[in-house]
Amino acid sequence: MTHHVERTMKVKVPAEKIWQVLEDFSSVERFATTIQSSPIISDIRSGVGAKRRCTFSDGSSLVEEIIDFQQDQGFKMTLSEFSLPLKSMHAEMRVKAIDANSSEIYMSSDFVVKAGILGWLMGLLVMRPVMRAVFKKVLSGLAYHGATGKSLDKDLPPYEELAKLIIV
Repeated sequence: MTHHVERTMKVKVPAEKIWQVLEDFSSVERFATTIQSSPIISDIRSGVGAKRRCTFSDGSSLVEEIIDFQQDQGFKMTLSEFSLPLKSMHAEMRVKAIDANSSEIYMSSDFVVKAGILGWLMGLLVMRPVMRAVFKKVLSGLAYHGATGKSLDKDLPPYEELAKLIIV
């Protein structure tokens, strides 16, 4: 059974700035604090068919390949070569303008866990809550990097800085 996790965040950052960050497919580590590197591993650098290998701070990695690309809006990816106990995983990232100075950013994932009903329970009780928390961090980092151009290391900036960017 497929699990679905999504997160939306409204931010005081123009959609164009967010898109500039998302479109640079080889540099997710600039705003996702758990990723150390994300080099392109395909001949295609952007758009459908572009692949990157995301290496995490714990040494694990996975491959993301763009399977749907909408210029200035977002993309969908299929994930592979992961060490997680998954049969399959897909993800999506999007941005939509609210007005000239703010946007809505979105991240989602659909995944199927191995091991039948036990895997499904693990997905429901463990993986979904963890992924929602990770998505919040990734979207916060995306907003911060889009607004400031500053790359993140292992931690998000202080709450006071992020709060200036997030629309409640």
